[in-house]
Amino acid sequence: MNLEHKVYEKLLQVPKGKVTTYSELAKAVGLKNGQRTIGRIMNKNPFPVIVPCHRVILSNGKIGGYAWGEKIKTNMLSKEGIEIKRGKILDSDKIYRF
Repeated sequence: MNLEHKVYEKLLQVPKGKVTTYSELAKAVGLKNGQRTIGRIMNKNPFPVIVPCHRVILSNGKIGGYAWGEKIKTNMLSKEGIEIKRGKILDSDKIYRF
């Protein structure tokens, strides 16, 4: 199984209403300091309807980028019950750890 598939499989574990960080996802697949690699994989996600790459945020709570724009990412997360103010997740309890 290639790295992209490992990352997508792990990301499928993040339930609706939760988010994870690029760093957490990198650690979960065995990448040390692999946040940028995770970002590139998320940006090229060929299955965005199935693999919820919008649930990956920065370690500081900011929502970070999204292939279809931060506004769409914010709206998707809000619909899942994630509160966001000024581009940042308000509740750290919403962060899923593997």
